Amino acid sequence: MKTMNPSLPLYLKVARSLEGQIQQGAFAVGDQVPSVRQLALLHRVSISTVLQAYFWLENKGWIEAKAKSGFYVRTPVQSLKPEPAYRSVESRPTAVTVGELMLEVIQAGPAAKISFSAASPSPDRLPMHKLNSIIRRISRQDPSHSVRYSFPPGSLALRKQIAKRSLTFGCGFLPEEITITCGAMEALNLCLRTIGKPGDVIATESPTYFSILQAIESLGMKAVEIPTHYRTGMDLDVLEHAITKHSVRGCIAITNCHNPLGFILSDERKKALVDLLARHDVPLIEDDVYGDLAFAPVRPRIAKSFDRKGLVLACGSFSKTVSPGLRIGWVQSERYHTKIEELKLITSIASPSMSEAVMAMFLESGGYDRSLRQMRAMFEQQVRSVSQAVSKYFPEGTRVSRPEGGYVLWIELPRGTDSVALFRAAIKEGISISPGPIFSASGKFRNCIRLNCGMKWSDELDRAILKLGRLI
Repeated sequence: MKTMNPSLPLYLKVARSLEGQIQQGAFAVGDQVPSVRQLALLHRVSISTVLQAYFWLENKGWIEAKAKSGFYVRTPVQSLKPEPAYRSVESRPTAVTVGELMLEVIQAGPAAKISFSAASPSPDRLPMHKLNSIIRRISRQDPSHSVRYSFPPGSLALRKQIAKRSLTFGCGFLPEEITITCGAMEALNLCLRTIGKPGDVIATESPTYFSILQAIESLGMKAVEIPTHYRTGMDLDVLEHAITKHSVRGCIAITNCHNPLGFILSDERKKALVDLLARHDVPLIEDDVYGDLAFAPVRPRIAKSFDRKGLVLACGSFSKTVSPGLRIGWVQSERYHTKIEELKLITSIASPSMSEAVMAMFLESGGYDRSLRQMRAMFEQQVRSVSQAVSKYFPEGTRVSRPEGGYVLWIELPRGTDSVALFRAAIKEGISISPGPIFSASGKFRNCIRLNCGMKWSDELDRAILKLGRLI
């Protein structure tokens, strides 16, 4: 280590000392550095001096603060690949054609030894033991839950809990505006059927979550893809042009912790999106299944919070944060509530009574919020670990997203790389990935892939990413 300049301010001496330790590997990315009090005792300086040192290190990009937790070593920005490129192009309505490739990806996933394809956490990341305890308790208290229907709009106790949580979204839902669904995909399907019919044009982000495209395809609708920036979301000029030129009937957007790009739209952009659609009387279906997994200490608002005409249909789910097996989703709408409830009844008749009771109790007990705090920290670290490995092992020309929440990475591979061929080659090596074309109605993003970071980081995952890099 270099000799410290004696003329340096005291706080800078403390900061440079810790900086040197980080550079030499004494602290790895994700490690917690000593607390302010510990470092003050170690260097025999005041707490304010250590705080100045930590602010200096934070501004330099060496560490980051986490609410009620302390300071942690962060990934140096210069060591990561650049963010994906953005290209704005005009789009026209198209029939969705992702079904066959998507089915191949889904069927290959379970057989792979390492699955980066499905956007879901590994079971050890979810509150499995707590849920099983609640299931046993409910089974003793009311055994009939396992053999009865829960007709629309679903459990009042659960709807009350969701309405209470809506305050953190920037909203004030009423229980009677909420319909419980079998996961978010049923919610999205019900919304599409509520606002449109076969042949209608739906505006989608590009790229977007492939099951949204599959829902549009299954209903005989067409998608018009709106170029989507990795920070600022849909190009609103292109969206407005599409609305006027192609008679867009509705729009679907993931405004928080986007799948696959990972961004969180600013409040200004959310309001601008809602205002634009309101001017043209176009409904917005908002998919917010990852909103609770934002890395920031304050949960982001949803676009619905800026809705003044009742045109936003808000959809959510607990599949990504609690359990995919419970199949609990929900949709809220003032204007379209009755129609959604009718369609729910004729589509699946009811939702699982036991699942609703378990989720209501988990929310009411405070267990959900405690679990979320742990999950956010875990997923932020896991995303960082995968990002680092990709930056280390993937070739020049690779670009990587910077997720602000959730647990997926969007990776743009060097020009000329065929992600479908890569997917098939990786499967032979026991590794599954999601190729870019399934995130586009027209098969764009041939040189892109999405990786799931929902598994605990390990040497095995590191070796799998190394193998992917060599295949590329």
